[in-house]
Amino acid sequence: MKKSTKAATAIAAVCAAMGVGLYAFISNNSKEEPSSVIEESVTDAPTEAVTEEEYTDILPKNWAQMYSYSASDSGITDKSKEWLRRNKDYIGWLRIDDTYVDYPVMMDPGEIEPGDPIYGPDGHVPNSFYLDHSWDMSYFRDGAIYMDCKDTFDGSDRDQSENLVIYGHNMANGTMFGSVRRYRQDYDFFYDSPFVELSNLYKDYGYVIFAFLITPGSYNATDFVYWNMEELDTKEEFDSYVQNCRAHQMLDTGVDVQYGDQLLTLSTCYADYDNSRFIIVARRLREGEVYGDLSTIQCTKEYLKEHPNGIEDPRLKEKDEEDKDKEETAE
Repeated sequence: MKKSTKAATAIAAVCAAMGVGLYAFISNNSKEEPSSVIEESVTDAPTEAVTEEEYTDILPKNWAQMYSYSASDSGITDKSKEWLRRNKDYIGWLRIDDTYVDYPVMMDPGEIEPGDPIYGPDGHVPNSFYLDHSWDMSYFRDGAIYMDCKDTFDGSDRDQSENLVIYGHNMANGTMFGSVRRYRQDYDFFYDSPFVELSNLYKDYGYVIFAFLITPGSYNATDFVYWNMEELDTKEEFDSYVQNCRAHQMLDTGVDVQYGDQLLTLSTCYADYDNSRFIIVARRLREGEVYGDLSTIQCTKEYLKEHPNGIEDPRLKEKDEEDKDKEETAE
């Protein structure tokens, strides 16, 4: 894909406010302590668990029935047609098992001039409108889940951005992207929910998470400006992006990533004092890999040296060892 010509300076300013960037103090194999050690930057919200009614209160009451996903051979899915009637910025749906992430995704409209007949009287720089507007364009403190305005995510796989970047607030009650903090608070959660489903207007795509990390969110704090790295056209650009993720990953997932894979980056805020961000990076499933089955995921050569059976949940290994000890003790 050709590089976007949209203004990077305005985007950078909003990225600093939203959450996009690589935290240099984390070493390659270090593990983060639970979040109580560092005070997070979370968007204020009730801390008690939200109910299903509260979680879906900005959606139609029967949204689950209305928008059950069904691919259409004739083009845009029925689900997408319904959503496009409500908001022309609708670009797809994002879902992660065992989290609150099950939301429509809006495409950021880019720069908005004051007095726009659709977006209202206030002007907006790129990637800022859905910071505090819901999917229906009404003011909403929690904002919406939205895709970077520089991205391309249309019906042709070959024309899509090599790295899709999606933003969401780190809500204290777990909504929006608040619940994805579980990946860094408990590394075992990766083995419970390693997959991400992202739909566009035409079909579903499955992704597997290969890294999650903390990173700076401003140009003056890092050379890894991932919020401005959607079009990884060359192998050098692609490998640089992946290597930056690998260098600061909190967990070696074992997932192989090679030039030619399609990437997905989810970004949310982490801490105010250093403007840091928490990002989750996944790659699209390859032929032969099965959504929901980690045993089908292709691994790096380095990982296979220590794990010849592929990606393994360490809890299962510990359980097998405990069971063996019990059997030996019983004998």
